[in-house]
Amino acid sequence: MSPNPSLPKNDCFYRFRLFVAGGEVNSEKARAVLFHVAETYLSGRHEIIVVDVMQDYQAALAYQIVAVPTLRVESPFERVIVGSLCNEQALLAALGLAPERSP
Repeated sequence: MSPNPSLPKNDCFYRFRLFVAGGEVNSEKARAVLFHVAETYLSGRHEIIVVDVMQDYQAALAYQIVAVPTLRVESPFERVIVGSLCNEQALLAALGLAPERSP
């Protein structure tokens, strides 16, 4: 499989903004999965900002968040992912971190 030029290189710095709703189950799951993926695959190359919309609804309005949990990838590319992030492989693929398959 040839590399996709639109995906980031492995040495990129990732900036995430995760919007959650307090201790709601899907929000907690999204937080846990994101922190696990970041520590496992992006150790030392990431920043995670967690925004609790129950505490800071103005941020949700400013970023036009209509559902939580929502993950905004802000760097090295822009992408919005809505949901609990429970499928780690799908999250890795969305972040361009999934291992390449052998033919």
